[in-house]
Amino acid sequence: MDREMAEMKNQNKIEPYAGFEQGPIRPPSEAYSLLIRVTRNCPWNRCTFCPVYKGSRFSLRPVDHVKKDIDAIHSSVEMIRQIADESGRILKTDIRKTPEKYAHTDPQAFNAALNWAHGGMQSVFIQDANSLIIKPSDLVEILLHLKHCFPWVERVTSYARSHTIARIKDHDLKSIREAGLNRIHIGLESGSNEVLKMTKKGTTKETHIKAGLKVKKAGMELSEYIMPGLGGKTYSKIHALETADALNQINPEFIRLRTLAIPNSVALFDDWESGRFEKCSDRMMIKEIELLIESLDGITSVFQSDHILNLFQDLEGRLPGDKERLLAILRTFLDLEPARQAVYQVGRRLGFFSSLNDMESPQRLARAEKTCQELGITPDNVDDAIDEIMKRFI
Repeated sequence: MDREMAEMKNQNKIEPYAGFEQGPIRPPSEAYSLLIRVTRNCPWNRCTFCPVYKGSRFSLRPVDHVKKDIDAIHSSVEMIRQIADESGRILKTDIRKTPEKYAHTDPQAFNAALNWAHGGMQSVFIQDANSLIIKPSDLVEILLHLKHCFPWVERVTSYARSHTIARIKDHDLKSIREAGLNRIHIGLESGSNEVLKMTKKGTTKETHIKAGLKVKKAGMELSEYIMPGLGGKTYSKIHALETADALNQINPEFIRLRTLAIPNSVALFDDWESGRFEKCSDRMMIKEIELLIESLDGITSVFQSDHILNLFQDLEGRLPGDKERLLAILRTFLDLEPARQAVYQVGRRLGFFSSLNDMESPQRLARAEKTCQELGITPDNVDDAIDEIMKRFI
């Protein structure tokens, strides 16, 4: 039996409502979004590179519980609007002075609503890892309730697995879109079937393409995440070429980089430690990204590098017009002397730099150079040092 279907069959138990919930993660682009938890954890949960949800069982939240969460946020938003001044500002002192106005509310919902209000209340993210696994009619009901409570919201998004999307009927996806879900984030990771199998992604290149095209056909924006380095040294080239080919066939609105990092808690760490997986150096991953971008053709995607794991925050632009500028960033780094590359690698991962241009700042450069000296980081050991630094951000 399909693993996801087996998980679904275990979701018939009635559970009492325990109050407002939020899951552990969301995309960086959803930093200011309201988080509404529809499912808990991940129904697949086998990917060898992913540390999230391990040891946690997948479950569906009852629709009425999700709607109660939305109602709790709605009540909190109304209270916050009463507390806010004419400019919309909300001071902590104002909240402390009026405890009777919100004492009966769910404190977690109130805090979530407060954070959302500070972010402008324009977007909502549906959690957790694969929310579209629920019945389409249930998701439509949730989305319509969300729209009823917050008609001003401009964007509603969710993570989804290609394996799940590929099995949803076109008319159901269209109904979900019409109910309000207008962007889907998919972890494509790789277009190489060898890499997908090796990392137990639970899907294929063909399914990735099918799912991506279905999302676009339904009228939703599509954000595809790719993971440089996931193929290791063995599959680096085919990982780049096959991923580019899949993206060329899909033409998603967004292509987002998530450079591979390997925390001790994931299965891929054991493969790495034993030598079964040979991790690419930063320089090799830059060459891999260079090959990927060179191979992107005939698409109009926005290429984004919106995570601290990535070596260049400014590696962003719209294809095809910005293609040469993106390649120039990579090639500028590859042309640097090894010692200067190492300084940039450390400075970027410690937050001193966001782009190569930041090395022109004497203060920032001095901090990075001093750190390398104090930690004994050289071109020969910089990748080992970076591996440890990057584990902090996962």
